[in-house]
Amino acid sequence: MILFPAIDIKDGKVVRLRQGKFSDVTEYSQDPVAMAEHWVAEGAAYLHVVDLDGARTGEMKNFAIISRIAGKVSVPVQMGGGIRTEDDIERLLKAGLRRVVLGTRVIENRGFLKNILRRWPDKIAVSLDCSEGKVTQKGWTVITDLRAVDFARELEALGLRCLIHTDIKTDGMLTGPNFAALEELLAAVTIPVIASGGIAKIEDIQKLLSLKKKYPHLLGAITGKAIYEGALDLKEALALCSPNG
Repeated sequence: MILFPAIDIKDGKVVRLRQGKFSDVTEYSQDPVAMAEHWVAEGAAYLHVVDLDGARTGEMKNFAIISRIAGKVSVPVQMGGGIRTEDDIERLLKAGLRRVVLGTRVIENRGFLKNILRRWPDKIAVSLDCSEGKVTQKGWTVITDLRAVDFARELEALGLRCLIHTDIKTDGMLTGPNFAALEELLAAVTIPVIASGGIAKIEDIQKLLSLKKKYPHLLGAITGKAIYEGALDLKEALALCSPNG
């Protein structure tokens, strides 16, 4: 199972939000590139980067920083936040990003996703950012009527090959993931799924690994606040996730 350290960027700084609220921000570093290098030095094999300003405004705001991260580290990087056009995706991939994470644009236009998947079938993920089982958009500020499980099935049918599932209520709260919602999603699709939101301690990683035995398409998990605040030791978690763990 891949463990993805999260680097959330707002105003050029590394921050974490509580439950996706832009009014509840904790700053951890003024140098996202150095933070990326730090997590790779700790053993991370893949990074997850979010342009929070882009997610809120609908336009990438931290492209220069994110492209520097992709150029500096020796591991693949996936990125989401404010990606709305085919040109955005092309810019990111040319800058060295391994995977581009879409959200709002896909909710608004399924045809856009179909076209994108024709060009880059293995380079695209869609993030299902959920509140009480419903999909949100526009930086988690708008709750739609879409049931996450129904939307996930629809995306798989369109040819999507990677989903990211985030439970907003647990994100940044250090209370543990919403395992019930995650398992419901894993039971509904067969494509790779990355879990996000709420990881607080090593026991959460152990529980995710147990879930992976039942659902091998659980590709990995994103962790943020827990590693920034020392509640989870990244090296220990990575060792547990390794084939020999």
